[in-house]
Amino acid sequence: MRTETPHSTPHNSGQRHANWRRIGSAAAATAALLVAGLDTAAQASAAPVATTTTAKSTSTKVTYTPESCATPKKAGYLTCNALRVTGGVTAFQKQQAKERGVAPKAVSPKASSATPTGYGPSDLQSAYGLTSAAASNGSGETIAIVDAYDDPNAEADLATYRSYYGLSALTTANGGFKKVSQTGSTTSLPTADSGWAGEISLDLDMASAVCPNCKILLVEAKSSSMANLGTAVNEAVKLGAKFVSNSYGGSESSSDTSYDSSYFNHPGVAITVSAGDEGYGAEYPATSRYVTAVGGTALSTSSASRGWTEKVWNTSSTEGTGSGCSAYDAKPSWQTDTGCTKRMESDVSAVADPATGVSVYDTYGSDGTGWNTYGGTSASAPIIAAVYALAGTPGSSDYPAQYPYNAAGTSALNDVTSGSNGTCSTSYFCTAKSGYDGPTGLGTPAGLDAFTG
Repeated sequence: MRTETPHSTPHNSGQRHANWRRIGSAAAATAALLVAGLDTAAQASAAPVATTTTAKSTSTKVTYTPESCATPKKAGYLTCNALRVTGGVTAFQKQQAKERGVAPKAVSPKASSATPTGYGPSDLQSAYGLTSAAASNGSGETIAIVDAYDDPNAEADLATYRSYYGLSALTTANGGFKKVSQTGSTTSLPTADSGWAGEISLDLDMASAVCPNCKILLVEAKSSSMANLGTAVNEAVKLGAKFVSNSYGGSESSSDTSYDSSYFNHPGVAITVSAGDEGYGAEYPATSRYVTAVGGTALSTSSASRGWTEKVWNTSSTEGTGSGCSAYDAKPSWQTDTGCTKRMESDVSAVADPATGVSVYDTYGSDGTGWNTYGGTSASAPIIAAVYALAGTPGSSDYPAQYPYNAAGTSALNDVTSGSNGTCSTSYFCTAKSGYDGPTGLGTPAGLDAFTG
């Protein structure tokens, strides 16, 4: 998801936790993204550093405890849990090995290859019952991707991804792709960052994979603070996007409810947010009552009639999908689980396990090595945003996070019933079961019926 860096605005939407970390891609400020071969990688982030930073953007002072690897050591390096590629030794692994006094282990196979090795569009569409809808739906809809910093190669890399998979071109020239800053400028863009560029590529590719006919609006915040990322969310909505994907997050704070009203309260817009990649524990803005919190699964082929099977994504005690009961955000009226009196995370889920990861094409900077296999809930959030887009424009006064709850217990969702993402006192907070559970929510898409008004 995301990571925070001392900043004037919070992680995903406002100003609350200095800088957010990306969740699952190659972004220098999101949460953890993992990739195939993770079993040989180092563990996720180390224990939090006992220092606090004050966010300055809001009227009230907000202090928070940043994670030990929340801020990249240098520009272009991945934050702790931001991304793990399928080969080589990443900045994350080097940092973790240094802390432990051991030599970093390379992951096999190689980090990049001439052709993709992860799941592509046809796989994802098949797994979630979207093949027919993806072929015919989405025209006229725009999915907004909100990230921090600039990826100079975003349009070119997306073109390579789409061309390889036989998807029509989305370009600035034909109106299918547009990149703007958080103020809406197409010329005054943020500083480029190779870490966030990987996150951007992941998000763009997943939106394309599930909704090939959708247009894409990339909104780049000038930094990974909540205020700037939140401003970018508002700009995406201002520019007309009805579907907004956010792949970043961080620890909760008492300021979250103010960020809710400042950045995420957009009736008629489906806003998806990654649940986090560090295992059990609630993260914001996934716990905002106005968004669809998207958990992560391990997706594998199966001989069953569906052809696919899923379980909770959990690589280790510190690597897996997030979930949990919010300490601050009120429970939305449509969420009826009884163990958590406030907002429960997640709502729905999709593939996120790097060991069953998705193919992404990224060439910018030292981290951009072409084709790679990615994981993390940074993959599942844009996938679900694209499912909403295939289902059509939400009602103007609706909060689309409610839609899956209207279909709870029906064949419109694949109920994920196995796996856990950690240890918790209330079982369903961290362990899958029949019906609603924290790690996977109500399940994964089985067509579009659970995502329509």
